[in-house]
Amino acid sequence: MPDARVAVIGAGVGGLSAALLLAARGLDVTVYERAPAVGGKMREVVAGGRAIDAGPTVFTMRWVLDEILAEAGARLDDHLVLRPAGILARHAWSAAERLDLHASVEASAEAIGDFAGAAAARGYRDFCARAGRIYAALEAPFLRHPRPTPVSLAFSAGWRAFREVSPFATMWRALGAHFEDQRLRQLFGRYATYCGCSPFLAPATLMLIAHVEQSGVWLVDGGMHRIARMLRDLAEARGARFRLGVEVSDILAVGGRVRGLRLADGEVVEAGTVIANADATALAGGLFGDAARASVPRPGARSLSAVTWTMLAEAEGFPLHRHNVFFGGDSETEFGDLFARQRLPADPTVYVCAQDRGDDAARADGPERLLCLVNAPPTGDRHPHDASEIDACATRSFALLARCGLRLTTSPEAVVTTTPQDFERLFPATGGALYGRAVHGWQASFQRPTAATRLPGLYLAGGSAHPGAGVPMAAMSGRFAAERAMADLASTRRFHRTAMPGGMSMDSARTGGTA
Repeated sequence: MPDARVAVIGAGVGGLSAALLLAARGLDVTVYERAPAVGGKMREVVAGGRAIDAGPTVFTMRWVLDEILAEAGARLDDHLVLRPAGILARHAWSAAERLDLHASVEASAEAIGDFAGAAAARGYRDFCARAGRIYAALEAPFLRHPRPTPVSLAFSAGWRAFREVSPFATMWRALGAHFEDQRLRQLFGRYATYCGCSPFLAPATLMLIAHVEQSGVWLVDGGMHRIARMLRDLAEARGARFRLGVEVSDILAVGGRVRGLRLADGEVVEAGTVIANADATALAGGLFGDAARASVPRPGARSLSAVTWTMLAEAEGFPLHRHNVFFGGDSETEFGDLFARQRLPADPTVYVCAQDRGDDAARADGPERLLCLVNAPPTGDRHPHDASEIDACATRSFALLARCGLRLTTSPEAVVTTTPQDFERLFPATGGALYGRAVHGWQASFQRPTAATRLPGLYLAGGSAHPGAGVPMAAMSGRFAAERAMADLASTRRFHRTAMPGGMSMDSARTGGTA
């Protein structure tokens, strides 16, 4: 029966996590993905004949997937080979200015002391302690809560803890209390970009990301896309079906609740539960029909997009680690370009993920797989950058790498460039924004849509939904969506089991694990 069927739109991490959990409960689950492969933003690009991770590159908070797999009767370590990173990232400002952050707080403090002096090392230890307190205050009442509000957070954590999370100060201002050296403010301010935000606008709460990284950054054998394939394989083993290369055009509703989907080729799919692993702006923009449009709040300010160069290249002159950040000269100008002036930065910061390297920084023989990224404004639908703008951005970006000592040698056929307009085509109605709404101001984190929508039977998952962007957060959103769907199905089942006129009872369709 239709009410027993679950349709998942999108095979990103959020949709995959929801599909796995619902299939493990015995529900009839089908995932519809318009791309030819699962993963969503966790995608691979082929450059120079090699598959290269072209989406998220940092895996943290492994406990989220540990818990999701345990609920589905599996163990993460049986399906992925994970190695803890000893060096979190290597940072450079010039050929003579380099700083490694380590998984060990004390090792990082020692490195910072050598780099910027004893006061900076003390400031770093204080910063880490503050980040840990923020995380402790938020894990249960916010990260693990399906529908947090400022009131619920203050009530659960206490007003003192609420003030501890520093929601009213900007990240940049708060960092000034710990670091006089502007390079260190620049380094730790970059954590705001993990959520697609500016450190000059984002709340100091985002300093908790430092604690998340210190709790463990994991290198995934086979690449990050292996996570998506693992979730698909586990969901399929529990009965979920995947239809790849299939686009959904409408979410159908009858009598004020979900009744299925219409595919782009006209096929109608009946389903009583739909989980949309799409950006909430796509629903709000009407890309899935009028019923879905009215089911979600109006979108807020967009987060950052990016320009990326996925390449196979010879790298010389700079000892790359897995994660490397090369800083431009002026963060305020960079983020002003990105958010206020809505243009590619004149002095960008460049992130380089060297996917064939680990903690030992050993150089691969021959060309290696690299992802180079600069932040960009989310204007792929309003102001597509022309070739000259992208070429100028590339010139500035690779000139910075050269000033820091890194020389890259490649060929045009071994480089794939992705721009905000390309990300807009991949993820429509976003302008190329990669992290949902921007977390600017103290209220923004509470304004992300939660799993439940205004349309009964329709749920949201993915980086634009609570609790936010990033692999573990997207997986958590899928878990929230699955839990809310299961609770609503159980409630509906109880309703249908109540006595009907004449003393008869009506059972809902069998839903496996909900029985």
